[in-house]
Amino acid sequence: MAEALPLIAETPEPPYYAVIFTSLRTEGDHGYGAMAQRMVELASEQPGFLGVESAREDVGITVSYWRDLDSIRSWKQHAQHLVAQRRGQDVWYSEYSVRIARVERAYGMV
Repeated sequence: MAEALPLIAETPEPPYYAVIFTSLRTEGDHGYGAMAQRMVELASEQPGFLGVESAREDVGITVSYWRDLDSIRSWKQHAQHLVAQRRGQDVWYSEYSVRIARVERAYGMV
């Protein structure tokens, strides 16, 4: 079993990139929970992956952190991720948005 990732990602000193995925779900699970867990596990194995944070109430927000834009492009085109993306569009999400941002500064309680 894979080691659990921290709830708040432990990222390096900036700069790095954040992919912000915001979504509204459709009714029912339809395999969503298992696929979401698999995607986090798979993403964490990808070159350039730095961490992930996720929360869901009415709106789901998942932020994944990446070393560079090439790492993000590679993840977007990963075969299993493409399957999950298609399933999300067809079954799991009524709406979603993806935003990519460069993190210039980061601070907090450590």
